[in-house]
Amino acid sequence: MKKIIYAIFGLFTASIVGCSDMLDTQPTDFYSQDIYWKNEQQVLDALTGCYQALTHAELYNAQTPFMFEAMSPNAFNYDNQRNANDFAAGVHNATTLGMNDAMWKGCYRGIGRCNMLLSNIDKAQMDEDLRARVIGEAKFLRAFFYQRLNVLFHGVPLILDEPNPDEHGNLPRSTYQQIREQVLRDLDEAATSLPTSYPKAEDGRATKGAAWALKARVLLQDHDYQDVVSTIRQILDLDRYDLYPNYNGLFRKVNEGNQEIVFDIRFKAPELINTYDIIMAQYSTQAPVQGLVDAYQMTDGLSIDESPRYDPQKPYENRDPRFKQSIVFIGAPWRNRTATNADLHQTGYTFRKFTEYNETTAGTLTNSETNYVEIRYADVLLMYAEALNELSGPSSDVYGAINSIRSRPTVDMPPLEEGLSKEEMREAIRLERRIELAGEGSYFYDIRRWKTIEKEMNEPIYDYQGKLIQNRKFDANRDYIWPIPYTEIDLNPALEPNPNY
Repeated sequence: MKKIIYAIFGLFTASIVGCSDMLDTQPTDFYSQDIYWKNEQQVLDALTGCYQALTHAELYNAQTPFMFEAMSPNAFNYDNQRNANDFAAGVHNATTLGMNDAMWKGCYRGIGRCNMLLSNIDKAQMDEDLRARVIGEAKFLRAFFYQRLNVLFHGVPLILDEPNPDEHGNLPRSTYQQIREQVLRDLDEAATSLPTSYPKAEDGRATKGAAWALKARVLLQDHDYQDVVSTIRQILDLDRYDLYPNYNGLFRKVNEGNQEIVFDIRFKAPELINTYDIIMAQYSTQAPVQGLVDAYQMTDGLSIDESPRYDPQKPYENRDPRFKQSIVFIGAPWRNRTATNADLHQTGYTFRKFTEYNETTAGTLTNSETNYVEIRYADVLLMYAEALNELSGPSSDVYGAINSIRSRPTVDMPPLEEGLSKEEMREAIRLERRIELAGEGSYFYDIRRWKTIEKEMNEPIYDYQGKLIQNRKFDANRDYIWPIPYTEIDLNPALEPNPNY
């Protein structure tokens, strides 16, 4: 924990650096805490530091965000980045430093920056409406970071003040429920002061809809279905969001800020870039597996086992159009040529999402400025359908939410069959989430919430030729919760390890 606190001081923002008072001179090339927090521009710069915590390699840069997909039945990472394969295979232990260490450091970095801003913003002279909005943005981001930690570690130290190593370096863990209550409190307070939208120049900031959508995620995680429905109806009443007609296009930089985006992590070249294009196009190490490919329905809405349209000799034809818009396969048009085994040498597949390379874009493999779409309207509709179905079965609103996603112009899949039972609709919604959100890291959290991970992550995964890639294993007595990084426990003995680590 002390290591994290010290890191917060050093990494708070590029424009704020702690220093000693040397000979009573005032520095001219950097700021100290004593002379910062004077005006609204300084506050906005500090808020930029809070958002930039998201773009660090430990959260939404490099391979990290895609490792959640690799720790699900949907994909595999051949480089074992952040030890994702070890987590997927259930061979991680108390001394593993991988995704657990990245999430711990990355989220506490963001929490520290948000707390620094929230503890000092009242010192600045600034417009009061702007002050309220900035506080709302910082509380949204703090809730975002704490929610991630809470789901993964099930209770972490709760820090709400300006970072202080002496006070915070030996804190014990707060309970899961205490963190959850703080997250919900932050989101409720954020929603009261955040706008519905921003001018184009400020687009990408947290909005009222984003706060409510994240709140719905928190509530759905614990099966609070009635509150999920009530929260999402507030989003629907905003009349702010809609499905983007072009399914693949909604992820492209040129369509940044389209009507489906509820919250995304923004990049801008050359100042702030990521390696998404290199990961997907050059190395193809973030590779979909055959099980995900087989899950895509045929264009008649039937599975490959049921549909007369399925031809094993042409397995990629007549599939749900989201397949070809999400996944590159051998023989597919890609980068102004045809994808070969040399391109897709891992599983025979790579993802199209989050890369600028499409059928006709040859491009140069380089760093990217593609945004990471974290929350989008289709996800909101799917959460709404799931909660409604669990409450009262497959109502017209449940059908309407799912069928609106399936009928998007570039998807145009047939509507769900009428007369489904609650159990049948549950399975339809779960499949729809897997397909609609493939490659976006959602399925990792979904199968934990549904408890289906105990089956799905105890099965092998295969490549396009049916060759075994890995035997996965999930221990239900241990693996729902991640091990706290042992380096943090060494620094702070008050951090009790999670059970069975």
